[in-house]
Amino acid sequence: MPDLVELNFDGIVGPTHNYSGLSAGNLACVSHSGKVSNPRAAALEGLAKMQQLASLGIPQAVFPPQHRPHIAALRTRFTGGTDADVIERAYREDPALLARCSSASSMWAANSATVIPSTDTADGRLHLVPANLSAMFHRSIEAAGTTRILRAIFGDREHFCVHDPLPDGAEFADEGAANHSRLQTSLGSAHLFSFGRSQHEGERRPQLHPARQSRTASEAVVERCGVSAESALYWQQDPDGIDAGAFHTDVLAVGNLNFMFCHELAWASSQQRIAELRARLGPELQIRVVTQSELSASDAVKHYPFNSQLVSLPDRSMALIAPAECASKDSVRELFVRVLSEANPLSAVHYVDVHSSMNNGGGPACLRLRVLLTAAARAVLGGRLLFTNTLYQSLQDWVRKHYRDRLDIADLADPQLLIEGQTALDELSQLLALGSIYDFQMS
Repeated sequence: MPDLVELNFDGIVGPTHNYSGLSAGNLACVSHSGKVSNPRAAALEGLAKMQQLASLGIPQAVFPPQHRPHIAALRTRFTGGTDADVIERAYREDPALLARCSSASSMWAANSATVIPSTDTADGRLHLVPANLSAMFHRSIEAAGTTRILRAIFGDREHFCVHDPLPDGAEFADEGAANHSRLQTSLGSAHLFSFGRSQHEGERRPQLHPARQSRTASEAVVERCGVSAESALYWQQDPDGIDAGAFHTDVLAVGNLNFMFCHELAWASSQQRIAELRARLGPELQIRVVTQSELSASDAVKHYPFNSQLVSLPDRSMALIAPAECASKDSVRELFVRVLSEANPLSAVHYVDVHSSMNNGGGPACLRLRVLLTAAARAVLGGRLLFTNTLYQSLQDWVRKHYRDRLDIADLADPQLLIEGQTALDELSQLLALGSIYDFQMS
């Protein structure tokens, strides 16, 4: 098999980053609803996180934001007048719709797609299925833009296949890589697909918060990508974990190669499932299950130790890239100390400040899409997206030039914000050499 190198595509925070509290079941998002945001600081935090990972020798790339407000979606409700007229009417008559159409949620690149490396597909190409995110309207309107961006980056059809998103609706509700994990030992690889609900009668369901991912969607992704039936596993998220605030599996579990770090409420019947996985991948697989007595699910959701990135370092050890909020909680710090002292591949924990993203319920793992690539496939990626010191400086300058340092919910009604976003993203698409990827560039 060819060697694969993981490239982390981090989402750039968009100019309309705000706290509208749109994501039911995401406790941090809801609790910060209505607060004033700082898009400039949020974007700079994300870039600094990318730079920190790059300095550790972790291959890094950027993923551009989508343009907001989403005028086409607003025009579904308000059909006449200029764009400024539409925004003004939306704020006056349906401010909730304007907030949904102005969300910067595409920053969480882990939800952009499910990615299957070329070593694990029937045709030997890397496959990407853009997530339809149909469980929530403000995210579902990302799917078309995500597909266009992915095809600009992964356009070489010899090496890549970018599928259309799955159909909209509850049956095929797909949340992307946030509910997918790939593990590997010398015995092979396993693709773990987590779902919140299925059609099985008698299946226990969450009582407080919505279950977003459907099992049918996960099965459809496996079918489209040509993943072997033997390597695909379908595990139900624990309903108690969802009710504690784990709206995606990556809130309570993270895996990399032969190591998985997870909470016991990540999946229903977790002991049975983990035994199945151990039997499949053999003794090289190491799994560290954190119990409720060690760290409650509610504290895990609040501080996001499992929504960290578990990454391979150049010396082949692993590091956990954790949000700075973890350092402020004694039980989380003590957990990290214990796990580091145990026999496993983890050698270090590095903290990153992504406070603005955390306020909306997205930790370090939410901000990135993991893509395993061969050297040949990496050489034909579209655009100038690989993270370098030069690109870092250029993106910092770009953010400082175009982003506001204060955004209130009422500011979403400012038609100038639309123009500022168009100007900024037109410049960004040129900086990243991606061509015309936005609707306003093609109209």
